[in-house]
Amino acid sequence: MGGDLQVKFWGVRGSYPVPGPRTVRYGGNTTCVEVRAGGHLIIIDAGTGLIHLGYELMHRHQETGEPIIATILFSHTHHDHTQGFPFFRPAYLGSSTLYMFGPKLFREDLSEALSRAMLPPAFPVELEELNSLKIMRNIEETEVIILRPGVPEPGVRNVYRQNHIGSPDQVEIRLYKGYAHPKVGILIYRISWQGRSMVFASDTEGYVGHDERLIEFAQGTDLLIHDAQYTEEEYTTGRAPKQGYGHSTPQMAANVAKRAGVGQLALFHHDPRHSDDQLAEMERQAQGIFANTIAAYEGLEIVL
Repeated sequence: MGGDLQVKFWGVRGSYPVPGPRTVRYGGNTTCVEVRAGGHLIIIDAGTGLIHLGYELMHRHQETGEPIIATILFSHTHHDHTQGFPFFRPAYLGSSTLYMFGPKLFREDLSEALSRAMLPPAFPVELEELNSLKIMRNIEETEVIILRPGVPEPGVRNVYRQNHIGSPDQVEIRLYKGYAHPKVGILIYRISWQGRSMVFASDTEGYVGHDERLIEFAQGTDLLIHDAQYTEEEYTTGRAPKQGYGHSTPQMAANVAKRAGVGQLALFHHDPRHSDDQLAEMERQAQGIFANTIAAYEGLEIVL
C-alpha cells in the first residue's frame, strides 16, 4: 500500500481517558491519529493514544533497525492533546528524530507548553532530558508544511511571500486557525498527497448557518475527521448546555461534510461520558444527514 494515504486512529476520546467496559468498542484513549503518505510518518495530536502508537513504532524499530522519524502536528496544547507525549517511548530513543509543529498560544511557544507539562514535581523527566532529537516550531495559518520524497526534514513555506510550486509527489500540510474553541482557538490541518487528502478538525464548534471557513477548507477532501463530542440535547437543552464549550454535535459535523462534498466523515473527540451504545446512536443520527459517516474507534484504519 505504498501508494496510498493511510490513516489510523489510536485515540478518539476528548477531555480525559476512560478505560472500562462501557468503552471497549470505540476505545477510551484521548486524541491521536497516525497518517502515512509518501514514505512519511505524520502524527496528529499526542493524547494517550500516542502511548500505544509509540510501542508499535518501537516494535517496528527493533525489527528493522531503522530510526524513527516523525512529523508531529499539535492542534493545540490542552491536556487531552498532549498528555501522551511524556510516555511516548520513541522520544527517549537517541536515534529518533521528531519534527514538532503547533500553534503559539498566550504568547507561549510550543516548546514552552510541552516543557511546562513535564516539569517536576508533575513529572520525573523533563522535556530536555529526552534523548531524541526534537525540532519544535510554531506554525501559522499563512504557512504550508512540505514533506519531499526521500527527505525526512519538513520544509515550511509562507503561502504569500515565498514561491511554492506544488508537486503530487510531495506531501503538503495546509492549515487554518479556528477560533471556536476556548480560549485562543485551534489549528485545523489538511494533508494532501497524490490527489488524495484528509482534514483533521477536532475541538471545533459549529456556527449558525454552518462553519463556512471550514466548509471551504475541507472542500472535496476524501476524509473529514470532525469533532462530534455532544448530542444535540447536551448542546442546547441539557441541564448544563454546552454551547460555547468549543465542541460540535454529530449533526454539525455531518452538515459540514455534506456542504463540503467530502468522501467520508469520521466523528471524533467522543465525550468520555458516552458509552459505546450512545456513540453508535450518534453515528446513526449523523448518517441520516451524511450517509458515509463512521464514528471513529481505536484501531480504525482508512486507506485513501
